[in-house]
Amino acid sequence: MKLYDLNKLDGFLLFNFLAKDKENAREIIEAGTGFIVPGIVSSDFDSIEAGIEKVKELKEVAPVVSIGLGDGGNPENWEKVLKIAAGSDPGHINQPFEKSSFSKGYLQAIGLDQVVNGLVTPSGNVGSVKLAGVEIKVEDFVNLAISMGIESIKFMPLKGTVHLEELVYLCKAAAEKGILSVEPAGGISSDNIVEIIKAVKETGISLFMPHIFGSTIDKLTGRTLPEEVSKIVNLVRR
Repeated sequence: MKLYDLNKLDGFLLFNFLAKDKENAREIIEAGTGFIVPGIVSSDFDSIEAGIEKVKELKEVAPVVSIGLGDGGNPENWEKVLKIAAGSDPGHINQPFEKSSFSKGYLQAIGLDQVVNGLVTPSGNVGSVKLAGVEIKVEDFVNLAISMGIESIKFMPLKGTVHLEELVYLCKAAAEKGILSVEPAGGISSDNIVEIIKAVKETGISLFMPHIFGSTIDKLTGRTLPEEVSKIVNLVRR
């Protein structure tokens, strides 16, 4: 099953949370009533093999698993993510924009149809984003993404609602030009999720998938707390 085939809340919404293990993945999927894509980050693993085994474990309870870069979206982890994906067929991976098209093509060449996002950062100015440190117009960036076959855009760090207006502009432009999904990350929590979802709901984006990590993870165990997942999903439902 592909990411876009999953049942979405309000027809457009999924949530990405990290899962420590298979049981944690099962817990958070249940807590989120199925609107959850569990994930890992490559930086948590000392070896490619360990990452592959973890994805395979999570896939026993989830049709799609997301592999993140880790280390705050460190672009140097791109190859580690790609190699874990090549050995595990997760369904969704995060990549720096500059590596996203290559990664998608590589995985297709070995018979794996994956959703690969391309990461860009806020510029601080509505209507533009930063790509490899260079500020460009959102419309030009979206056209570039489409020309490269990229169907999903990762936008981080959102810093809660600091760059929300920029995110909304990006979602509108992406939806108008045919990008299928936008995935924000950074500082998203139960305190601001309702404001964020309300802001993007009318943009027309087919899939909106917030990555919600730090605020939901037990610092002692490293497990995502099911009660926090439930709280976030229920807040959005109201």
